[in-house]
Amino acid sequence: MSESINNPQEAIIKIALEFTDLEHRAVAVYEPIVNAIVAVRSTDVAHIEQTLDGLLGFAGSEDGLRLFKSLCRYYWQVAPAATASYIHIYRDMWDTEVPDIAQSNNPETL
Repeated sequence: MSESINNPQEAIIKIALEFTDLEHRAVAVYEPIVNAIVAVRSTDVAHIEQTLDGLLGFAGSEDGLRLFKSLCRYYWQVAPAATASYIHIYRDMWDTEVPDIAQSNNPETL
């Protein structure tokens, strides 16, 4: 049974800590997957995109973003247009800066 939380601030702190723990666990799961995709030079678009889809949820964290960037840099060689779409999705979800008009879709600019 869950423990009682007395005030909204405690509840927010508890949720934030749980989300941080979830991010760490996600990175632990996704890191070997990303490393394997890159190491074997996979061209399995469905698997790569499924992995990118999952990583998008955690790309707001430093380690999640590191994995997302790594896979985007690799996927750019396989499917540049699809990679550009993922970069746009990342920016819509996580980027708080106003994009420069001249900014490219290249994963090096993430």
